[in-house]
Amino acid sequence: MNNKITIIEGPTPVFERLSGDPDRSEELNWAIGILEGPFLYDTFLTTLRTFDSNKLLERCKTTWEARQTMFLEYKDEIGLRKEDPIIAARALTVEEGDMLLLWVRRELDSEHASDFVDFNDLED
Repeated sequence: MNNKITIIEGPTPVFERLSGDPDRSEELNWAIGILEGPFLYDTFLTTLRTFDSNKLLERCKTTWEARQTMFLEYKDEIGLRKEDPIIAARALTVEEGDMLLLWVRRELDSEHASDFVDFNDLED
């Protein structure tokens, strides 16, 4: 199954952190609730220009219907290959062409890890 959207050329995508940001409007924080679980993750939004956003959206839907995980594959700032699971997608057509909005799950970075309390570390 083709479960990856790969960015072949261009810069590293810009990821806009959504979870835990008090300045964000409530309408963009909807994706946080579907990520609750035993592991700490952040939710990010990225916007990609594509040739055919509807075709990529259909690939996402097909992968999810097969109960598989869809990934965004890209190179980071130093050229290392990274993959983030896609939790939601939306295709848009604007004047400049097709756009794909992707909500991805990324591991909690050390900068924001201190925002959470690990109850296992608390002493009685």
